[in-house]
Amino acid sequence: MASKIAIAAFVLVVALGAFVATRPDHFRIERNALVGAPPATVFSLINDLHRFDTWNPFRSAPAPGVTKTFDGPNEGPGASFAYAGGENGDGRMTIVESQPGERVVLKLEFFKPFEATNQATFTLTPENGGTRVSWAMEGENTLMGKAMSLVVNMDTMLGKEFERGLANLDTVARGVTPAPSASAQSDAATPAPAL
Repeated sequence: MASKIAIAAFVLVVALGAFVATRPDHFRIERNALVGAPPATVFSLINDLHRFDTWNPFRSAPAPGVTKTFDGPNEGPGASFAYAGGENGDGRMTIVESQPGERVVLKLEFFKPFEATNQATFTLTPENGGTRVSWAMEGENTLMGKAMSLVVNMDTMLGKEFERGLANLDTVARGVTPAPSASAQSDAATPAPAL
């Protein structure tokens, strides 16, 4: 009798493993919203990771043992933000592409409680005096991710956070006068040629 139970359990585990393996290898989650501010303002809140945290739905309240570290330039490609501890685990995001007023691409690295590397893309399009912001995240589905997708709808769970973040971005952007970017500051410091 025990051998029949062991065989049945083995067959069940193999069948479940085979089913999990058939899940998609790639995932993509995307949400968009109209933000009531011009693209330059919205861009400044995404492209500067110090300002990103003012609307980020995943930010955690200051807590003992949580560290946040900024590295690289203040904005644009190479700007990096790392976090460790707290409910969101350990990870880092780094801007890898930045097109003023149009697009920001981030590399997302998760170290704890699981390891993964994904990409987040923010696309900005002028619309009705504001900015249509598309926030997408995509990456490879690990075996753990495939298994989790059997019990948790990641699109629904993360999609709600993206929607909350876009609503936060709208609120913050409506009340912000964008700080000049580093490139705008260097342009302002360069005297215009005499005519």
